[in-house]
Amino acid sequence: MRCVVVICMCLAALSGAVAADTKADDIVAQHLDSIGTAAARAALTSLAVQGTLHFKIILGGGGESSGTWQRLSEGRKSKFVMKFGDNKWWGEQFVFDGNKTSVATANSSHRWSALGAFIVGQDNIVKDGLLGGELGTAWALESIDEHHAKLENLGRKKVDGRELDALEYLSKSNGNMVVKLYFEPETHHHVMTTYTIEMSANIAQNDMQNARQQTSHYSLEERFGDFQTENGLTLPRQYDLRFSQQLQNGNTIAYDWAMTADKVLQNPNIAPTNFEEK
Repeated sequence: MRCVVVICMCLAALSGAVAADTKADDIVAQHLDSIGTAAARAALTSLAVQGTLHFKIILGGGGESSGTWQRLSEGRKSKFVMKFGDNKWWGEQFVFDGNKTSVATANSSHRWSALGAFIVGQDNIVKDGLLGGELGTAWALESIDEHHAKLENLGRKKVDGRELDALEYLSKSNGNMVVKLYFEPETHHHVMTTYTIEMSANIAQNDMQNARQQTSHYSLEERFGDFQTENGLTLPRQYDLRFSQQLQNGNTIAYDWAMTADKVLQNPNIAPTNFEEK
């Protein structure tokens, strides 16, 4: 029995070492091949994805709602909408016209939601084609050099009980945000991206104006699943977005959007007005 345990431990260590020795470029190449051939990917000039979503407040209150979502992309341009039938809070809209990101206010008070405010401050994840992953024509891993980004192999990581290959996305535009990408070792599908950032502010604590630092924590997580192949491209049909923030005053919120892609249209004609700020 001891011999069996030792052998298993050695095999696990060897597996981790092999994963760590794999170059980041190799992981990216395998992932892109899992989407489709270079020719099939190059032939994709526009993409329209739409379906249903279910929103749920996990922390910081209660409530849930259902709605629809849509993601349009053409070249570097993109539009991402999550919509509800509520007149007080209609949803989210992030538009990138190829140069500038615009975020729509989410309610009748003309204020951004917590997620919207986060995207406004960290719009590089939209500009770089990170948000939404391969459900857009500007997927960041298709154009690493264009964004002057680098990738660092973090080796094999266990996430929710399964082993995944992990890469860190390093870019000057990230600032102090940490971006990590995760892939299934067997299929090389991109199954998760995490974004974490801490921001500090000096708060006066007494009459002498001695400042102490308090930190707010923000986290955004994307998960992708139910991969299906159509017209030579393999793309996810399940997309889950989870956002959380812990503010300096201790208030914590966490929201989850679970989305299903009912339609995925390759190379549709998309009106240019879709990528204009509304």
